[in-house]
Amino acid sequence: MLFQFGLHSALLLPFVVPGVAATLWLLGRALRRGAAADALLALLILLPTLSVAQWMLGYAGWFDSHDGHSTVMFYVPWRALMLLGPAYYLYFRSLTNQEFGWRRLRWHLLPGALELGVFAAVAAYDLLWCRALKGQALPDFYGTKGAAATALDNWYLPEALLGYALLLGYGLRMLAEYRRYRHYLNNNFSDPERLRFAGLRQLLVLQTLVLTLGLLFTTLNERFDFSYDTAWYFFALRGLLIYGLIVVGIQANYAAATSPLRFGAEAASEAQVPPAPLPLPVLAAPQPAPAAVPAPGPTPLVAAEETALPPAALPPELLPWRDKLLHLMATEQPWLEPELTLTELAQRLRTNSSLLSKVINTGCGQNFNDFVNTYRVQEARRKLADPRFSHYSLVGVALESGFNSKSTFNRVFKKLLGQAPSEVIRPK
Repeated sequence: MLFQFGLHSALLLPFVVPGVAATLWLLGRALRRGAAADALLALLILLPTLSVAQWMLGYAGWFDSHDGHSTVMFYVPWRALMLLGPAYYLYFRSLTNQEFGWRRLRWHLLPGALELGVFAAVAAYDLLWCRALKGQALPDFYGTKGAAATALDNWYLPEALLGYALLLGYGLRMLAEYRRYRHYLNNNFSDPERLRFAGLRQLLVLQTLVLTLGLLFTTLNERFDFSYDTAWYFFALRGLLIYGLIVVGIQANYAAATSPLRFGAEAASEAQVPPAPLPLPVLAAPQPAPAAVPAPGPTPLVAAEETALPPAALPPELLPWRDKLLHLMATEQPWLEPELTLTELAQRLRTNSSLLSKVINTGCGQNFNDFVNTYRVQEARRKLADPRFSHYSLVGVALESGFNSKSTFNRVFKKLLGQAPSEVIRPK
């Protein structure tokens, strides 16, 4: 047989082929690197690809061939709806924690495993037990479908509703953890934009919309008995989801693999390994801590009080660490490094990130992201007012001040100073 591609089947083919190719490529990379994020993204791409492939093959004549091809259509688990919600949640967990492990979380995949187990049991009963061992002909659909597969059709709507409930529940849980994750980024990264994974949230919304439309179509189809041509539009929409998963997912996997993300693991590790006693820093000429973050450079343009919250009182044992931190920021200017992290700064101070985070949050009145960006904004404003930099574009000023992109520079500058960089009057 038998690929009788007409208009409808041919238009679904460009969705299926990239989906299969991306799934195989990600699985191969997951086996080589042991990356859980690659394996979970492959699963997320495979699920809509299978769903679209079922209708592509149906339009190509497999349902109507009345031979082994039709039998395949009835016994492959094309839907696997109960894997969607857990797969999205585990994928988010694998992106945000490089120490992600399967053992503690694999139970989330249990509903999907049970769903696949039911398909396997139906296939074993109809094809192995009844047909192969007992020699009985398959009773339904011109001898291509067994009684157990026919009975399983009655469970499609309850299965779809359960799959939707799981996707909704895991989606809400994922959004709740995403809010905590943003707080984690602000406390540990000076430039977290590429680690926010905003596209993943949009894909989750699109996935929920696609599944909702699928449930609506299934429900209305029970009442009005729509034609296959009407269903085609729904599966074409699901095909767009495949492209979104490929583009957004591969970008997210790369960003996560190249960043020291440990969301959800940092608290556990600190609880297991208590920090060693930290010696007070020895400073040749200790000076009283300034009231706020000092602006770098010989001619500070903006007082720190304009951009930073007033520091709270620190315990006496942490005051020397605050002095040492401010001294390091003013002399070595680590904020000029766009990818500076809390861990890297703590290593320079020869302390741990937990103590340094407490010093910044309590002693400087800011999270790590705002603390570092205060220095960058001060440097950018100084350059904008300096005639020697009048030939610099805003992008050039942003890069020279430690920012990674113009969009981040504009957002942070306006957040801390209340005006956009383009509104600053520059000398000619």
